[in-house]
Amino acid sequence: MIFYLISQDFMKEITFFSVLFAFIVTCAAIALGKNTLPRDAGRAYAINGSKSVGKPRGAGIIFILTFILSCVLFIPMTPEIVIYLILVLAAMLSGYLDDSSSSPWGELKKGIIDFVIAVMAAVTYLHYNPNTFDLAFFNITVTLNPIIYGILIVVLIWASINVTNCSDGVDGLCGTLSAITLSTAYLLFRLFDTEPYFRHVILIMVVCILGYLWFNASPSKLLMGDAGSRAIGIFIAFVFLKLHAPLLYIPVAIMLIVDGGLGLIKVSFMRFLHINLMKNLRTPIHDHLRKNKDWSDAQVVFRFAIIQIVIGLAVVYALM
Repeated sequence: MIFYLISQDFMKEITFFSVLFAFIVTCAAIALGKNTLPRDAGRAYAINGSKSVGKPRGAGIIFILTFILSCVLFIPMTPEIVIYLILVLAAMLSGYLDDSSSSPWGELKKGIIDFVIAVMAAVTYLHYNPNTFDLAFFNITVTLNPIIYGILIVVLIWASINVTNCSDGVDGLCGTLSAITLSTAYLLFRLFDTEPYFRHVILIMVVCILGYLWFNASPSKLLMGDAGSRAIGIFIAFVFLKLHAPLLYIPVAIMLIVDGGLGLIKVSFMRFLHINLMKNLRTPIHDHLRKNKDWSDAQVVFRFAIIQIVIGLAVVYALM
Protein backbone atom coordinates (compact mmCIF):
# COMPACT_ATOMS: atom_id res chain seq x y z
CA MET A 1 0.00 0.00 0.00
CA ILE A 2 2.81 2.40 0.92
CA PHE A 3 4.65 1.52 -2.32
CA TYR A 4 1.44 2.14 -4.25
CA LEU A 5 1.01 5.60 -2.70
CA ILE A 6 4.66 6.48 -3.40
CA SER A 7 4.26 5.31 -7.00
CA GLN A 8 1.07 7.35 -7.41
CA ASP A 9 2.73 10.49 -6.01
CA PHE A 10 5.76 9.96 -8.27
CA MET A 11 3.52 9.57 -11.33
CA LYS A 12 1.74 12.82 -10.47
CA GLU A 13 5.06 14.65 -10.27
CA ILE A 14 6.18 13.14 -13.58
CA THR A 15 2.90 14.20 -15.22
CA PHE A 16 3.21 17.71 -13.79
CA PHE A 17 6.74 18.22 -15.10
CA SER A 18 6.00 16.56 -18.45
CA VAL A 19 3.15 18.99 -19.12
CA LEU A 20 5.31 22.03 -18.31
CA PHE A 21 8.23 20.63 -20.31
CA ALA A 22 6.11 19.91 -23.39
CA PHE A 23 4.47 23.34 -23.40
CA ILE A 24 7.63 25.36 -22.71
CA VAL A 25 9.76 23.44 -25.22
CA THR A 26 7.05 23.70 -27.89
CA CYS A 27 6.82 27.47 -27.48
CA ALA A 28 10.61 27.92 -27.37
CA ALA A 29 11.23 25.63 -30.35
CA ILE A 30 8.61 27.39 -32.47
CA ALA A 31 9.96 30.82 -31.53
CA LEU A 32 13.49 29.78 -32.46
CA GLY A 33 12.70 27.65 -35.49
CA LYS A 34 9.78 29.35 -37.22
CA ASN A 35 11.96 31.28 -39.67
CA THR A 36 13.50 28.06 -40.97
CA LEU A 37 10.12 26.70 -42.09
CA PRO A 38 8.89 26.83 -45.71
CA ARG A 39 6.64 29.75 -46.62
CA ASP A 40 2.97 29.44 -47.52
CA ALA A 41 2.01 30.28 -51.09
CA GLY A 42 -1.69 30.84 -50.32
CA ARG A 43 -4.69 28.91 -51.57
CA ALA A 44 -6.47 30.08 -54.67
CA TYR A 45 -9.99 29.00 -53.71
CA ALA A 46 -9.91 29.48 -49.93
CA ILE A 47 -11.57 32.46 -48.28
CA ASN A 48 -8.86 34.94 -47.20
CA GLY A 49 -6.29 32.52 -48.56
CA SER A 50 -4.09 35.40 -49.65
CA LYS A 51 -3.61 36.44 -46.01
CA SER A 52 -1.49 33.35 -45.38
CA VAL A 53 0.96 34.10 -48.19
CA GLY A 54 4.50 34.30 -46.86
CA LYS A 55 3.76 32.92 -43.40
CA PRO A 56 5.94 30.09 -42.09
CA ARG A 57 4.20 26.82 -42.84
CA GLY A 58 4.74 23.28 -41.60
CA ALA A 59 5.04 24.14 -37.90
CA GLY A 60 3.69 20.67 -37.23
CA ILE A 61 7.23 19.35 -37.61
CA ILE A 62 8.22 21.36 -34.53
CA PHE A 63 5.40 20.58 -32.13
CA ILE A 64 5.07 16.93 -33.22
CA LEU A 65 8.80 16.35 -32.68
CA THR A 66 8.45 18.02 -29.27
CA PHE A 67 5.49 15.74 -28.53
CA ILE A 68 7.49 12.63 -29.42
CA LEU A 69 10.52 13.80 -27.41
CA SER A 70 8.32 14.50 -24.38
CA CYS A 71 6.75 11.05 -24.62
CA VAL A 72 10.15 9.35 -24.83
CA LEU A 73 11.40 11.28 -21.81
CA PHE A 74 8.40 10.97 -19.51
CA ILE A 75 6.34 7.93 -20.51
CA PRO A 76 7.26 4.24 -20.20
CA MET A 77 7.75 3.08 -23.77
CA THR A 78 5.77 -0.06 -24.53
CA PRO A 79 6.24 -1.60 -28.00
CA GLU A 80 2.69 -0.57 -28.92
CA ILE A 81 3.20 3.07 -27.95
CA VAL A 82 6.54 3.15 -29.78
CA ILE A 83 4.89 1.98 -33.01
CA TYR A 84 2.10 4.53 -32.67
CA LEU A 85 4.66 7.31 -32.20
CA ILE A 86 6.55 6.11 -35.28
CA LEU A 87 3.32 6.20 -37.32
CA VAL A 88 2.50 9.71 -36.05
CA LEU A 89 6.02 10.71 -37.06
CA ALA A 90 5.51 9.15 -40.51
CA ALA A 91 2.25 11.07 -41.00
CA MET A 92 3.97 14.28 -39.92
CA LEU A 93 6.96 13.77 -42.22
CA SER A 94 4.76 13.01 -45.23
CA GLY A 95 2.81 16.18 -44.51
CA TYR A 96 5.95 18.26 -44.05
CA LEU A 97 7.45 17.05 -47.31
CA ASP A 98 4.22 18.14 -49.00
CA ASP A 99 4.34 21.50 -47.18
CA SER A 100 7.91 22.14 -48.33
CA SER A 101 7.43 20.88 -51.88
CA SER A 102 7.53 23.45 -54.68
CA SER A 103 4.37 21.87 -56.10
CA PRO A 104 1.65 20.20 -53.96
CA TRP A 105 1.59 16.44 -53.89
CA GLY A 106 -1.22 14.77 -55.80
CA GLU A 107 -4.14 13.16 -54.04
CA LEU A 108 -3.12 9.69 -55.25
CA LYS A 109 0.33 9.96 -53.71
CA LYS A 110 -1.02 11.19 -50.38
CA GLY A 111 -3.79 8.60 -50.47
CA ILE A 112 -1.31 5.75 -50.91
CA ILE A 113 0.78 7.03 -47.99
CA ASP A 114 -2.34 7.32 -45.81
CA PHE A 115 -3.39 3.80 -46.74
CA VAL A 116 -0.01 2.26 -45.91
CA ILE A 117 0.14 4.06 -42.55
CA ALA A 118 -3.46 3.09 -41.76
CA VAL A 119 -2.84 -0.59 -42.57
CA MET A 120 0.26 -0.64 -40.36
CA ALA A 121 -1.74 0.98 -37.57
CA ALA A 122 -4.58 -1.54 -37.90
CA VAL A 123 -2.19 -4.49 -37.78
CA THR A 124 -0.45 -3.02 -34.74
CA TYR A 125 -3.68 -2.34 -32.89
CA LEU A 126 -5.11 -5.80 -33.51
CA HIS A 127 -1.83 -7.41 -32.46
CA TYR A 128 -1.89 -5.74 -29.03
CA ASN A 129 -5.64 -5.43 -28.48
CA PRO A 130 -8.71 -7.67 -28.82
CA ASN A 131 -10.92 -7.49 -31.90
CA THR A 132 -13.74 -6.04 -29.80
CA PHE A 133 -15.08 -2.56 -29.13
CA ASP A 134 -17.65 -1.08 -26.79
CA LEU A 135 -20.92 0.65 -27.60
CA ALA A 136 -20.36 2.93 -24.66
CA PHE A 137 -23.87 4.39 -24.37
CA PHE A 138 -25.43 0.91 -24.22
CA ASN A 139 -22.81 -1.03 -22.21
CA ILE A 140 -22.52 -3.53 -25.06
CA THR A 141 -19.29 -5.13 -26.29
CA VAL A 142 -19.16 -6.07 -29.96
CA THR A 143 -16.81 -8.71 -31.36
CA LEU A 144 -15.87 -8.54 -35.03
CA ASN A 145 -13.87 -10.72 -37.36
CA PRO A 146 -10.30 -9.33 -37.17
CA ILE A 147 -10.18 -8.68 -40.93
CA ILE A 148 -13.47 -6.74 -40.87
CA TYR A 149 -12.39 -4.79 -37.81
CA GLY A 150 -9.04 -4.08 -39.47
CA ILE A 151 -10.81 -2.65 -42.53
CA LEU A 152 -12.96 -0.44 -40.30
CA ILE A 153 -9.85 0.76 -38.46
CA VAL A 154 -8.28 1.75 -41.78
CA VAL A 155 -11.44 3.69 -42.67
CA LEU A 156 -11.43 5.46 -39.28
CA ILE A 157 -7.78 6.47 -39.61
CA TRP A 158 -8.21 7.69 -43.20
CA ALA A 159 -11.29 9.70 -42.22
CA SER A 160 -9.65 11.21 -39.14
CA ILE A 161 -6.53 12.27 -41.07
CA ASN A 162 -8.53 13.90 -43.84
CA VAL A 163 -11.27 15.68 -41.86
CA THR A 164 -8.62 17.10 -39.52
CA ASN A 165 -6.56 18.22 -42.49
CA CYS A 166 -9.56 19.86 -44.19
CA SER A 167 -10.49 21.81 -41.04
CA ASP A 168 -7.11 23.58 -41.07
CA GLY A 169 -8.17 26.72 -42.91
CA VAL A 170 -8.90 29.31 -40.21
CA ASP A 171 -6.38 30.64 -37.70
CA GLY A 172 -6.66 28.54 -34.55
CA LEU A 173 -9.56 26.36 -35.72
CA CYS A 174 -7.95 22.95 -36.28
CA GLY A 175 -5.75 23.23 -33.20
CA THR A 176 -8.58 24.39 -30.96
CA LEU A 177 -11.04 21.70 -32.05
CA SER A 178 -8.35 19.02 -31.84
CA ALA A 179 -7.36 20.12 -28.33
CA ILE A 180 -11.01 20.04 -27.21
CA THR A 181 -11.56 16.60 -28.76
CA LEU A 182 -8.43 15.18 -27.13
CA SER A 183 -9.19 16.80 -23.78
CA THR A 184 -12.66 15.25 -23.81
CA ALA A 185 -11.12 11.88 -24.68
CA TYR A 186 -8.68 12.31 -21.78
CA LEU A 187 -11.63 12.81 -19.42
CA LEU A 188 -13.21 9.63 -20.78
CA PHE A 189 -9.99 7.69 -20.18
CA ARG A 190 -10.04 8.94 -16.59
CA LEU A 191 -13.73 8.11 -16.27
CA PHE A 192 -13.17 4.56 -17.54
CA ASP A 193 -9.93 4.37 -15.49
CA THR A 194 -8.06 2.73 -18.34
CA GLU A 195 -4.68 2.94 -20.11
CA PRO A 196 -2.83 5.28 -17.66
CA TYR A 197 0.27 5.51 -19.87
CA PHE A 198 -1.67 6.25 -23.04
CA ARG A 199 -3.83 8.91 -21.40
CA HIS A 200 -0.59 10.61 -20.36
CA VAL A 201 0.37 10.60 -24.04
CA ILE A 202 -2.92 12.36 -24.80
CA LEU A 203 -2.19 15.04 -22.22
CA ILE A 204 1.21 15.74 -23.74
CA MET A 205 -0.28 16.06 -27.25
CA VAL A 206 -2.86 18.55 -25.95
CA VAL A 207 -0.25 20.85 -24.39
CA CYS A 208 1.95 20.67 -27.50
CA ILE A 209 -1.04 21.79 -29.58
CA LEU A 210 -1.69 24.59 -27.08
CA GLY A 211 1.93 25.69 -27.44
CA TYR A 212 1.40 25.88 -31.19
CA LEU A 213 -1.86 27.82 -30.73
CA TRP A 214 0.08 30.50 -28.85
CA PHE A 215 1.47 31.47 -32.26
CA ASN A 216 -1.49 30.44 -34.43
CA ALA A 217 -4.20 32.49 -32.69
CA SER A 218 -5.71 35.03 -35.10
CA PRO A 219 -3.92 36.84 -36.64
CA SER A 220 -1.54 33.91 -36.88
CA LYS A 221 2.22 34.12 -37.14
CA LEU A 222 2.61 30.66 -38.65
CA LEU A 223 0.65 27.63 -39.85
CA MET A 224 0.79 23.96 -38.85
CA GLY A 225 0.43 22.77 -42.45
CA ASP A 226 -0.16 19.14 -43.37
CA ALA A 227 2.73 18.26 -41.06
CA GLY A 228 0.55 19.13 -38.09
CA SER A 229 -2.98 18.33 -39.21
CA ARG A 230 -2.19 14.88 -40.60
CA ALA A 231 -0.24 13.86 -37.50
CA ILE A 232 -3.00 15.12 -35.20
CA GLY A 233 -5.61 13.34 -37.29
CA ILE A 234 -3.96 9.93 -37.02
CA PHE A 235 -3.31 10.44 -33.32
CA ILE A 236 -6.99 11.23 -32.68
CA ALA A 237 -7.89 7.94 -34.38
CA PHE A 238 -5.43 6.08 -32.13
CA VAL A 239 -7.00 7.70 -29.08
CA PHE A 240 -10.51 6.41 -29.78
CA LEU A 241 -9.19 2.98 -30.69
CA LYS A 242 -7.32 2.76 -27.39
CA LEU A 243 -10.44 3.97 -25.60
CA HIS A 244 -11.98 0.77 -27.06
CA ALA A 245 -14.99 2.84 -28.08
CA PRO A 246 -14.18 4.09 -31.62
CA LEU A 247 -17.78 5.18 -32.29
CA LEU A 248 -17.34 7.89 -29.64
CA TYR A 249 -15.15 9.57 -32.26
CA ILE A 250 -18.34 10.77 -33.93
CA PRO A 251 -19.77 12.95 -31.14
CA VAL A 252 -16.46 13.89 -29.51
CA ALA A 253 -14.95 15.07 -32.83
CA ILE A 254 -18.21 16.10 -34.48
CA MET A 255 -17.13 19.63 -35.44
CA LEU A 256 -13.99 18.32 -37.15
CA ILE A 257 -16.15 15.76 -38.95
CA VAL A 258 -18.78 18.28 -40.05
CA ASP A 259 -16.29 20.96 -41.06
CA GLY A 260 -13.92 18.74 -43.02
CA GLY A 261 -16.08 15.71 -43.76
CA LEU A 262 -18.87 17.35 -45.75
CA GLY A 263 -16.31 18.61 -48.24
CA LEU A 264 -14.94 15.09 -48.70
CA ILE A 265 -18.46 13.78 -49.29
CA LYS A 266 -19.22 16.55 -51.77
CA VAL A 267 -16.03 15.97 -53.76
CA SER A 268 -16.53 12.19 -53.74
CA PHE A 269 -20.07 12.48 -55.13
CA MET A 270 -18.90 14.87 -57.84
CA ARG A 271 -15.91 12.77 -58.83
CA PHE A 272 -17.29 9.24 -58.71
CA LEU A 273 -21.06 9.67 -59.20
CA HIS A 274 -21.05 12.96 -61.12
CA ILE A 275 -23.64 14.34 -58.70
CA ASN A 276 -23.21 17.93 -57.52
CA LEU A 277 -24.39 17.26 -53.99
CA MET A 278 -24.67 20.31 -51.71
CA LYS A 279 -24.09 22.63 -54.66
CA ASN A 280 -25.18 25.64 -52.64
CA LEU A 281 -22.86 24.79 -49.78
CA ARG A 282 -19.26 25.97 -49.87
CA THR A 283 -16.83 23.55 -48.26
CA PRO A 284 -15.07 23.32 -45.88
CA ILE A 285 -17.98 24.63 -43.81
CA HIS A 286 -15.81 27.29 -42.21
CA ASP A 287 -15.45 28.89 -45.66
CA HIS A 288 -19.23 28.82 -46.20
CA LEU A 289 -19.82 30.57 -42.89
CA ARG A 290 -17.18 33.22 -43.57
CA LYS A 291 -18.26 33.90 -47.16
CA ASN A 292 -22.03 33.38 -47.04
CA LYS A 293 -22.86 34.17 -43.41
CA ASP A 294 -20.23 36.86 -42.80
CA TRP A 295 -18.77 35.16 -39.74
CA SER A 296 -15.37 36.48 -38.71
CA ASP A 297 -12.49 34.08 -38.12
CA ALA A 298 -12.88 34.54 -34.37
CA GLN A 299 -16.61 33.77 -34.55
CA VAL A 300 -15.94 30.57 -36.49
CA VAL A 301 -13.36 29.36 -33.94
CA PHE A 302 -15.34 30.34 -30.84
CA ARG A 303 -18.71 29.05 -32.07
CA PHE A 304 -17.30 25.77 -33.34
CA ALA A 305 -15.41 25.38 -30.07
CA ILE A 306 -18.49 26.13 -27.99
CA ILE A 307 -20.55 23.53 -29.84
CA GLN A 308 -17.81 20.91 -29.47
CA ILE A 309 -17.36 21.63 -25.75
CA VAL A 310 -21.10 21.34 -25.10
CA ILE A 311 -21.35 18.04 -26.99
CA GLY A 312 -18.20 16.74 -25.30
CA LEU A 313 -19.55 17.58 -21.83
CA ALA A 314 -22.85 15.92 -22.72
CA VAL A 315 -20.99 12.73 -23.72
CA VAL A 316 -18.94 12.72 -20.51
CA TYR A 317 -22.02 13.29 -18.37
CA ALA A 318 -24.02 10.58 -20.18
CA LEU A 319 -21.27 8.04 -19.50
CA MET A 320 -20.73 8.88 -15.83
